[in-house]
Amino acid sequence: MMKTVRSLHDVVFGTLEHQADRWALGIALRLIFLAVLLPYYLNSFMTKVGPGLGGLFSIQPGAYYQIVPQAVEAAGGDVTAISIFPYGLIVYLGTYAEAVLPILIVLGLFTRLASVGMIGFILVQSLVDVLFHQVDAATIGNLFDRFPDAVILDQRLLWIGVLLPLVAKGGGALSLDRLMRLS
Repeated sequence: MMKTVRSLHDVVFGTLEHQADRWALGIALRLIFLAVLLPYYLNSFMTKVGPGLGGLFSIQPGAYYQIVPQAVEAAGGDVTAISIFPYGLIVYLGTYAEAVLPILIVLGLFTRLASVGMIGFILVQSLVDVLFHQVDAATIGNLFDRFPDAVILDQRLLWIGVLLPLVAKGGGALSLDRLMRLS
């Protein structure tokens, strides 16, 4: 009896694992990213650029306040006085990475590289929030406590958890990577 149960277990979960490796895991994780994180990051991107189609290519002063608040403070609140290197470059790269990387992940294009970039982005975003936006301890949270709702440690660790398998396995069979033979 136990041998039959084990055999059934191996067949069912072996098939599931094979299909997940082949196509299901990549598309499932990309759909989760699409549903949960793409709207968040695109909305955040839109707060940093100007209105309308032409505004997408115009970084607004608010982007500096969001990304490099310490540089804005050092410049007396005048973002035009902030040096292009490194702060202007950081704002430019951070603003466009916030839109481009999530779109690449959802499309399954350069999925592994885009996922690594998003993990780095999330880590930097979290550091900026903690160090420069003076968030409170409840927002930061604690790992290994009984409260899984802290915005920074709990939520962002889960975001990274969605991205890690994409780094390891790519976007899967239903991705532009596979279509273009990039993975």
